Amino acid sequence: MAQEPPPAGEPVAVATTAPVASDEDARNLGVLTWLLGLFFSIIGPLIIWLIKRDESPFVDQTGKTVLNFNISYTIWIIVTAILSVILIGIPFLIAAGVLYLVFSIVGAVKANQGELFSPWLTIRFLK
Repeated sequence: MAQEPPPAGEPVAVATTAPVASDEDARNLGVLTWLLGLFFSIIGPLIIWLIKRDESPFVDQTGKTVLNFNISYTIWIIVTAILSVILIGIPFLIAAGVLYLVFSIVGAVKANQGELFSPWLTIRFLK
């Protein structure tokens, strides 16, 4: 039985994977989406997602996941940067940066394997 996704705006508490893509082009675009997200934040994945979402369900879902991830972690980094003014946010800012890098790499690897990956603390803005 498949799990129901959390409502929009709710943070996702666990990382999930599920095999969904066998097409090499779709997997390559999924990897590219994650890597563009690492270097170009929201703009790179948005372009890939808007162009290719109708051609592949895997690219559509991966694009939404990467956009949700990048928007969420941008919010987390802004919040922790503000908290850094009172010094409590410095460890959280470092942790958010490390998690962003690690989850981007793991997402690219999972996409290359044809699996979806939804990182922790990702708010679902796009369903």
